[in-house]
Amino acid sequence: MDLRSHIRALPKAELHLHLEGAIDPELMMRLAVRNNVDIPFRSADEIRAACRFTRLQDFLDLYHQGMTVLRAEEDYFELTAAYLERVAADGAVHVEVFFDPQGHTARGIPFATAADGILAALADGRERLGITSLLIMNVWRDLSEDDGFAAFRHAEPYVADRRIAGLGLDSTEIDHPPAKFERLYAAAREAGLRLVAHAGEEGPASYVAEAVDRLAVDRIDHGNRALDDPALVRRLAERGMTLTVCPLSNLRLGVVPDLQRHPLKRMLDAGLKATVNSDDPAYFGGYLLDNFVAVTEALELEWADLVTLARNSIEGSFLDDSARTAHLERIDRVVAADG
Repeated sequence: MDLRSHIRALPKAELHLHLEGAIDPELMMRLAVRNNVDIPFRSADEIRAACRFTRLQDFLDLYHQGMTVLRAEEDYFELTAAYLERVAADGAVHVEVFFDPQGHTARGIPFATAADGILAALADGRERLGITSLLIMNVWRDLSEDDGFAAFRHAEPYVADRRIAGLGLDSTEIDHPPAKFERLYAAAREAGLRLVAHAGEEGPASYVAEAVDRLAVDRIDHGNRALDDPALVRRLAERGMTLTVCPLSNLRLGVVPDLQRHPLKRMLDAGLKATVNSDDPAYFGGYLLDNFVAVTEALELEWADLVTLARNSIEGSFLDDSARTAHLERIDRVVAADG
């Protein structure tokens, strides 16, 4: 069995995926035509050519352009369904996906249009593909906390019945520390949401510590720069804090100069509960399996490392205990069959 097939057979979860970052160039062009949206590209190839980033902000500019093609509930359904087909084919059994409501409501798209389209596709994916899922709403850290509260108010009916399972924090990290959103995270915690935050991608290790100490997050998205602080690494390891690491994203955005210098193996060796994820796969050149294969080859990971990464992804999920146990048993069966 080749490496790709070997990794595909390993049940795993994806915990760091922005749905707006899964609009592949063909879908973007098709939705732009269908919705009569003017975007600065004449073909899917032109969009691919634009995906040469030197920093996070370069990507975010294109990301914001891309989401403008999403207008109707069916667009959000189509986007989410296409992602689920792809990630299921990569061997994922569970996903926890992000969406950025502020990027839609600011354009006059009702919160419900985006949320209902996504949730309908997630339900369809559970039925057709057998892939379980949870939805997490992110707020943009370069906007104010009041803006975040406004988005949270839109979400209240979905939070009340747990159609939305968590709150996250993303967008431009530099100069926007996690503590800026401390009151919002306290409100989300009170409402029963699970909490995550992007930290330590471009920002310093102190942002990771702040997300843990001030926001009381359940999971850290990225977390690379935590390795700059050995005491923080020990604390994260002791707490069993999951880090949702995104290798190809890190490469495309210049977080690492090449994958052979990616910190994933050092994270595992330090006892950190690292996972592999695709982040914004349409822009960063690879979905979940692509990320697993690329980082495995670059770092010469062993089968035991891959099993650990798969187990970490399930253990770090927000599934209930019985579902988590069932997925972990699936991993055990694959490992046993592998010999």
